[in-house]
Amino acid sequence: MPRSSQTALARGGRVSGMLWGVEYVSRVPRPPLDGLIDDLYYLEGSPPYARLMLPPMPAALLIVNLGAPFRVRGGADREAADYADGCVVSMPASALEFGYPPRTRSVGAHLKPWGLAPFLAMPAAELCDRPVTIEQVWGRAAAEELRERLAEAGGPYEMLTLFEDALLRRLGGTGGLGLVRHASGVIAASGGTVAIGGLSVAAGVSSTHMVQRFKELVGVTPKRLARTHRFTATVFAMDPAGPVDWGELAGNAGYFDQAHFGHEFRAFTGLTPSRYLEVRRRFLREHPGHVFDGWSLPLD
Repeated sequence: MPRSSQTALARGGRVSGMLWGVEYVSRVPRPPLDGLIDDLYYLEGSPPYARLMLPPMPAALLIVNLGAPFRVRGGADREAADYADGCVVSMPASALEFGYPPRTRSVGAHLKPWGLAPFLAMPAAELCDRPVTIEQVWGRAAAEELRERLAEAGGPYEMLTLFEDALLRRLGGTGGLGLVRHASGVIAASGGTVAIGGLSVAAGVSSTHMVQRFKELVGVTPKRLARTHRFTATVFAMDPAGPVDWGELAGNAGYFDQAHFGHEFRAFTGLTPSRYLEVRRRFLREHPGHVFDGWSLPLD
């Protein structure tokens, strides 16, 4: 999600605009979807770079593609694949690489870590770093019908309403969702620094049960979710336009020391913290105020 969108969306607002040739419209869905989805969005335009890397964050992603196919590589050990109808991926454990056509158009959803589970017929762990097509999740007929209805809509706001209605129709019950949602909330509130062992004790379940539920509904273990929250909080605390005190940043985020901090950065992005900052500054310098700035990194 673009960083500029977060405050408005946290307040239940709506974000829209045209920056650097990209139209981005985003809003929070109505209940009960707002308990599963951070925002629904419409995106159209020319991406700032042909390839972008998205570091892991505590969110799942569902994209309905309405333009030319895009390429996604999930996990460093996997090959990139083309996605014509869109893609679905549970909370990633490693960075995702997106290869965009010269002009892209899509409708999508940024979901909470557990948000995909009620829409899936398979465990979320099967989609972790393994993007699948919309067809593989909902079937060819349903995927084609959804894309056709969205393409015929009168504009972004009508598209988002149609997309919201389609998600509501597919909303199903999921056992264990309350447990995972509560534990995830505790992890998020602590910025990823909570003692994971205490979560199962407080919930009155075994640690094995807790891990199994997280893998089934989120795609990763509670420990991995906590690491991702801590990494994300650290990135958003960083101001790429100014000097960065790495020791202070690492300490405030709860890392043992700067070496631990550096190891986590490389694990999540493949970059050292200083190299990451250089790439962010390049984006800021070449495309100031772009809607993609704040999380995506250029790969070209």
